[in-house]
Amino acid sequence: MLLLGTLLLWPALVQARDGQVLRDIPYVEKGEQRQRLDLYLPENGRKRPLVIWIHGGAWRGGDKAPCPADLLTKRGYAVACINYRLSQHALFPAQIEDCRAAVRWLRAHAETYGLDPDRIGAWGASAGGHLAALLGTTEGGVRVVCDLCGPKDLVRLVHQVEAGGPLDPRRPDSPASLLLGGVWPANAEESARASPIMNVSPGDAPTFILHGDKDPIVPVEQSRSFFKALKDAGVEAQLQVLPGAGHGGPEFLEPRILESLLRFFDRHLKGRPAGK
Repeated sequence: MLLLGTLLLWPALVQARDGQVLRDIPYVEKGEQRQRLDLYLPENGRKRPLVIWIHGGAWRGGDKAPCPADLLTKRGYAVACINYRLSQHALFPAQIEDCRAAVRWLRAHAETYGLDPDRIGAWGASAGGHLAALLGTTEGGVRVVCDLCGPKDLVRLVHQVEAGGPLDPRRPDSPASLLLGGVWPANAEESARASPIMNVSPGDAPTFILHGDKDPIVPVEQSRSFFKALKDAGVEAQLQVLPGAGHGGPEFLEPRILESLLRFFDRHLKGRPAGK
């Protein structure tokens, strides 16, 4: 089965961290093994802005390490790379509940680790992009979101993917069916609940979206519709559709693309706070 989130992001830059790394910190008291995070801290500074990296993997695989977002430490950010319960461990909304729990824990321990609890962003790829977008469109406690090719509308997904294909939510073994605990249309209510686009409202976190127009896993229409919904609600949003790109790939690594993303974080986490 194709997995959402198997793309490799900035592999040559993963080692570009600056500072110390604290690994396997529990963010839920007496929680499960998956409810842990790694914290990457720059060498200098207090009340640092923080970006939370959420890995992909079809809500069924993936891990917090290696962490491609740790390159942000060179820019003065702290980075928290989180694991969360996968769909074989617990059905939705466990995954987004874990992301929110991690945000709460990081806020509560901000003084200990030199973090600014009012300047937290979320960044995720594919299934992780979906969870980052949910943090930004619900009371997730983040000020800005970067979503790389994540699904945003699990309701309309059935009309956008190949019928009978591995991502068809009418199949019991599709990622969405396994996440929600049932097939379409029996899971229609949960599909809407799990869709960031259904939660858009004024005051949502500013959102930067990257998507390849040849993505064979998550249709690019998911990002286009989400971008329009955000703009219609008056939410600051930026969409970059990468010509010829699939579900990740070299097009995502271009310096101008990376710099646009980093500037978006800088504007919202190093400048005036924005969003919910």
